[in-house]
Amino acid sequence: MKIISNKKKLLDLISFENNLGLVPTMGAIHKGHISLIKKSVSICKKTIVTIYVNKPQFNRSIDFTKYPRNLKKDIKLLKNQKVDYLYLPSDKQIYSTPPNKKIKIDSLYKKLCGKMRPGHFQSVADVVNRLIKIISPNKIFFGEKDMQQLKIIQSFVKKNHKSIKVIGCKTIREKNGMPYSSRNFLLSKLERLIASKVYKFLLKNKNKLIKKRSYLKDCKYKIKKFGVDKIDYLEIIDINKMIKPYKNKKKLRIFIAYFLGSTRLIDNF
Repeated sequence: MKIISNKKKLLDLISFENNLGLVPTMGAIHKGHISLIKKSVSICKKTIVTIYVNKPQFNRSIDFTKYPRNLKKDIKLLKNQKVDYLYLPSDKQIYSTPPNKKIKIDSLYKKLCGKMRPGHFQSVADVVNRLIKIISPNKIFFGEKDMQQLKIIQSFVKKNHKSIKVIGCKTIREKNGMPYSSRNFLLSKLERLIASKVYKFLLKNKNKLIKKRSYLKDCKYKIKKFGVDKIDYLEIIDINKMIKPYKNKKKLRIFIAYFLGSTRLIDNF
């Protein structure tokens, strides 16, 4: 695995790659990231992983400051995978021009997390766009854990970079049911137990919720009783109706965002 922080050196290495997979991350590598890497390695000739904590996509400066960072551990984990390149760009390399606050993305950004995190998805699309312009990958890999992000980026890339395909990969879960997430590193043992209870409770009651949407209110009450501090949303959405062109077949999922202490967690299944 070649570790590169110089953009010119990176371009010299990857300029002639014709089947390059990109796995963009903010570090704090976990099994969810590893699953994306394995997918890329299985279908692409070469795989590049990026680690860059993108400040503009954080709505609160405290979240950016406390975001888990452990580059030494990340490198060790990535070396055990068949990663060809690890790119560690500087702020200057990514933002050689100011953030594009007028970037156009699908109106899905107004719902779910977008309601609570104004400008978040625009910033994610902006940094992905900047990485694309530097790296010129053929495929980009994102997890379904953040389904809203996946759908928005798929739509954005399809409209602006027609030769690139964004591939969604299944959510990978811990033994207790929690989806792997960099934010999990911030949780106490008790908070992890609560998150596990939330997932298991909703999974058990998914069919009941689909048949009777009014049960959502009761579910919110019961979830708070587990020890959840705040629920941003709990909704059932047809993911085939999230972004046009819509598909006829219904595919309903539960979407939730909630706080344990100051840590915000999301899930869908």
